[in-house]
Amino acid sequence: MAVLALKVLDKDGNTLCVSSGEDSVHLVCTAAYKEGDRIVLETSEKNMHVFLQVDDALGAAFCYITGNVSYDIPFGEKRISYSPKAFMGNRHYLYARVASDEEITAYRNLALNICDQHGDRNCFPHAYANVETRGEAVFAARNAIDGVCENRSHGEWPYESWGINMREDAELTVDFGRTVEAHKVVLYTRSDFPHDSWWTQVKLGFSDGTEIVWDLEKSSRPHVLTLEKKRITWIRLSDLIKADDPSPFPALSQIEVYGTVADK
Repeated sequence: MAVLALKVLDKDGNTLCVSSGEDSVHLVCTAAYKEGDRIVLETSEKNMHVFLQVDDALGAAFCYITGNVSYDIPFGEKRISYSPKAFMGNRHYLYARVASDEEITAYRNLALNICDQHGDRNCFPHAYANVETRGEAVFAARNAIDGVCENRSHGEWPYESWGINMREDAELTVDFGRTVEAHKVVLYTRSDFPHDSWWTQVKLGFSDGTEIVWDLEKSSRPHVLTLEKKRITWIRLSDLIKADDPSPFPALSQIEVYGTVADK
């Protein structure tokens, strides 16, 4: 059994509340969060699949963790890419539990992680990019794997997206943290027309060294690509060809990668 501990720490590292348990842990924090507070999941084992809920307004994320996880509670500009209900008030329900074998092997969106943040957090899947428009939270890479597929506007939640700041060399990578078997890729390109442009072609690169060039069209509907089964640890979106359109602002609302975990 794995011993799990959930803690809320303040900016100085002092423990505000804590709970622990074997294979599962639940924590109710009865205090309003302050800037600098963070949530920490500590585990006696590494390389585990867990369900992790850092806030009841977000729900639980299915994660692969390679060690202890630290989650910064968002404030200020960083908060506007989250639901306005998230992390608010003075009563918060958090939990973590080890996933069962049946849950681990289930077919799912392998890219989804509502707990993703910048940096190496030992928590996968993790999205990162070589550019995020003006460094703003509403255009961060994590927005592309947060499960919010609304793509008909831009800016504050639920219209957060990955913005490329008009960079022709922009690329986004989703790191799964372990080997998965990918069967399908779905893209929700942002479609706040006429503010937005769109991509007529993109490239998908995979950790196995293969690449796929994918033709897209102007649409708010999901773009779906079925794959021959690929055993991979990451996927990369690059070579983004913008349409011949007056708008300089193509963007990505969501990427989904469907399949299964290759090895428990």
